[in-house]
Amino acid sequence: MPLSTTINWATLQNGSDIRGVALAGVPGEPVNLTPAVVTTLGQAFATWLSAELGLPTTELTIAIGRDSRLSGPELMGAAIAGMTSLGCRVLDVAMASTPAMFMSTVLPEFACHGAIMMTASHLPFNRNGLKFFTRQGGLGKADISRILELAEQGSFAPATAPGSVESRDLIGAYAAGLVQQIRQSVNHPENFDQPLQGLNIIVDAGNGAGGFFAAQVLEPLGADTTGSQFLDPDGTFPNHVPNPENEAAMASICQAVVAQGADFGLIFDTDVDRSAAVDADGRELNRNRLIALIAAIVLHEHPGTTIVTDSTTSDGLTQFIEGDLGGIHHRFRRGYKNVINEAIRLNEAGQPSWLAIEASGHGAMKENYFLDDGAYLASKLLVELAKTRLSGQRLTNLLAPLQDPHDSQEYRLKILAPEAQVYGAEVMTQMKDFVATQADWAIVPNTYEGVRVACQSPAENGWFMVRMSLHDPVLPLNIESTVPGGVAKIAERLQTFFSSLAELDITALEQ
Repeated sequence: MPLSTTINWATLQNGSDIRGVALAGVPGEPVNLTPAVVTTLGQAFATWLSAELGLPTTELTIAIGRDSRLSGPELMGAAIAGMTSLGCRVLDVAMASTPAMFMSTVLPEFACHGAIMMTASHLPFNRNGLKFFTRQGGLGKADISRILELAEQGSFAPATAPGSVESRDLIGAYAAGLVQQIRQSVNHPENFDQPLQGLNIIVDAGNGAGGFFAAQVLEPLGADTTGSQFLDPDGTFPNHVPNPENEAAMASICQAVVAQGADFGLIFDTDVDRSAAVDADGRELNRNRLIALIAAIVLHEHPGTTIVTDSTTSDGLTQFIEGDLGGIHHRFRRGYKNVINEAIRLNEAGQPSWLAIEASGHGAMKENYFLDDGAYLASKLLVELAKTRLSGQRLTNLLAPLQDPHDSQEYRLKILAPEAQVYGAEVMTQMKDFVATQADWAIVPNTYEGVRVACQSPAENGWFMVRMSLHDPVLPLNIESTVPGGVAKIAERLQTFFSSLAELDITALEQ
């Protein structure tokens, strides 16, 4: 029986990526991303790209790289087999980062028509996936759906002669570009080549693909990387989840900075499209604080620009961007592609937007192809770190006006109804009616997803937001307050509303 008829291809789509289970051994998670499946996906991408560009597959050059996952080498070989079977020239760049894979399409020494990154970001070790790029950037949901349709059809015409495979050092070229960008941006008056000399900067790569940053970016710039940890790729991720949103991961890098007495710390996710930082006091620069810091840098370079973020960012961040920095804060929907595409749309409409960033650490800049690139984001912070040091200041002085929330929590409320999207929409409609009965609660206007509510009583002084999850039958509930006990008070009032909904599991909120 042909493979195309035995696989439910649509289930492999995860937004604008393809993801699946690549390794057996986890109960209840059967393998669905096999070498045979990935060979077909390689053929499907080459066929899709051929149609998009109006070129025969025999004239395409496609780069492929991977993160540190255990299944990476075998699945990468399978994808290469698929593409070369159609006559493509394939550049095997081995271990790489997701942003570097995009850069293979724009760096003149590579000039690829397309690229594939084998990664499942921060997901567990048994998962893997594929991210696709053209010279226009990462593919969107509709493109992924079309590639999966082609895979399901399975009608590929093999080339008369297989394509070639070449090994190339992409990460070296990518790192060299970051080094040069930092040197030029700092423009150190006495030490142009090593503007980070005298700074101890720790890198935590979480055993993902980001270990190169210490030796190939920081050290050529003169930084002391003593104390860096988990730089070696290891697909079992033995130390912590490579994810800047993970509490254990952030605690680990914060502790390392304090123990080493370092000046700065950087942490990357598995495939380096996200990052976060730690200051010299061991305080994390993550989520709202990371957005605030990069926004301060961008608004100094581009006064008045619009900063696009996802919908869950804090009121204090809005005050900082608009009241203190003179910019515009445009909260949009969750999902890093949504945030990036909205910034691109604003620019096309004549409203300058130089930064699109999600609280998860996905940050993309107009000056860098609107590519969500954790290493480029880190490089912007390093430039400012060097500049503030030259002027006798501290980088975190930029954050002095930012009002941090006293507490913030996210609760994931499971939808038990069979039609999750329909039920979620009903819940939010009822939520609006409930809020209308609360004297000191008010719905925030111009919200692009869900329901956001300002809680104005002095005992609460915060906000909450209910929205539909992008992928799961879940209503995420975010609550934030600037006063002690405020989150608990808001949560308690919300239980009155949620407890009347029979098809919603609110155990997380009750705990």
